[in-house]
Amino acid sequence: HSSESAKCGKSFKIDRVYKNTFFSQLIWTKYTLPLLQPLFNKILFYFIFSRNLNPDTELKRYFGARAVMGDQRPRQRQRQYHRSTWMTFPKDTWPHFSKPGISMSLLESRDGLQYFTFEHNRDYQQVQFKFLDAVESMDPNNIIVLLQLNPYHIDSLLQLSDVCRLQEDQEMAKDLIERALYSFECAFHPVFSLTSGTSRLDYRRPENRAFYLALFKHMMFLERRGCPRTALEFCKLILNLDPENDPLCMLLLVDFLCLRCREYAALIRLFEEWEAHRNLSQLPNFAFSVALSHFHLSQKEEEAERLEESQRHRHQSNGLLQNALIMFPSVLMPLLDLCTVQPDSAVSSHQFFGPKSCLGQPPALAELVSLYVGRIHGLWKESGVLLWLEENVHGVLSRVNEEDPLVEDCIIKRKVRYQSCPRNIHRHVILSEIKEAISSLPLEVTTQPMMGFDPLPPLDSVPSHSRPER
Repeated sequence: HSSESAKCGKSFKIDRVYKNTFFSQLIWTKYTLPLLQPLFNKILFYFIFSRNLNPDTELKRYFGARAVMGDQRPRQRQRQYHRSTWMTFPKDTWPHFSKPGISMSLLESRDGLQYFTFEHNRDYQQVQFKFLDAVESMDPNNIIVLLQLNPYHIDSLLQLSDVCRLQEDQEMAKDLIERALYSFECAFHPVFSLTSGTSRLDYRRPENRAFYLALFKHMMFLERRGCPRTALEFCKLILNLDPENDPLCMLLLVDFLCLRCREYAALIRLFEEWEAHRNLSQLPNFAFSVALSHFHLSQKEEEAERLEESQRHRHQSNGLLQNALIMFPSVLMPLLDLCTVQPDSAVSSHQFFGPKSCLGQPPALAELVSLYVGRIHGLWKESGVLLWLEENVHGVLSRVNEEDPLVEDCIIKRKVRYQSCPRNIHRHVILSEIKEAISSLPLEVTTQPMMGFDPLPPLDSVPSHSRPER
């Protein structure tokens, strides 16, 4: 028994993410490690580490503290007092903060979870009505005037951030989103927790939707800034607010962020834990990204003592990639096109990967494929990855020519599934702004008016107050 425990303890690897936390106070032995391994696997994705919500933590790891902090430390002595926050840090250039009329209340506690909602007082509701009038006027200057009077009105900050981003003022757009998040965090209920994974917010309530959207936009700014690890933590945070319904469809993004920050083992564990009840393998992004994670781990474990583990990951990566290509053949040609790779004639002329594979797929599947390829193609451009892809494409063609029963089974599955995309996927595509995916949105989505502060609101919204007739 002790030899088995020692073996488990040797194979168990503590992720960097657990350093400097309360777990470091535990006594790590060959007996405690295997006992705690199931606990770590379970909380790995649900638990948020507050230090990872700060992009400076990631930038310091890349460039060093001196390069990131610069001469900030001496100046901090003259700073005015601000409330301590985790998601964003107030700046001296911001307007003076006074409570804008937002609060949070606890609705109920059930099954170890706490359900919260944001609330607007009467004065804030009046500002909200003025904001809706300003939006309908189609003049951004009206929103600017409203913000001068109410500098922490959330929807005005979100809408004006979009205007600044379209005008390529990225710094101002990012600053407005950070100001909105600061306003939200100052309104948190004392029991509400960003890190525990047990606090829930209902997206159907309009007051809560702005918090989701501010988090999503902030996460996208972080990813573009070159902080994928911090963006991943915010992605987990958004998913934890409502993992069952996933209103912003974060499962279509989490694999990309895991690959960007090289958290390959975390992505694989998420897939293994959620596959049984969420059918993640039916999403093209998980089918391909999990295979890519196994491939990267096989390249990483090339030391002599881990040769067996490397071979296991390589074998798994080959099987998963071939199954993904058989299930989603329409991914290959657009992916190679965006990678500026010319496939050989044996592949391009074969009907399995030819134009027929794209033309014959359901529109819902075409939307998912376009989203995945448009977002992640840059991660497939590495020469080693392309060689691995080429090897498995030829393996798939051999299986197709040999009439592997899985090929016919996947054709039937594609016809039965993917009849239509749920509303949260359309909402994710709109927020992601990936042109390949936006062009594949159905007409019933593209022909309706779209507001940046509330794109595609749920059909079963639960409004707390109604706008008076004008």
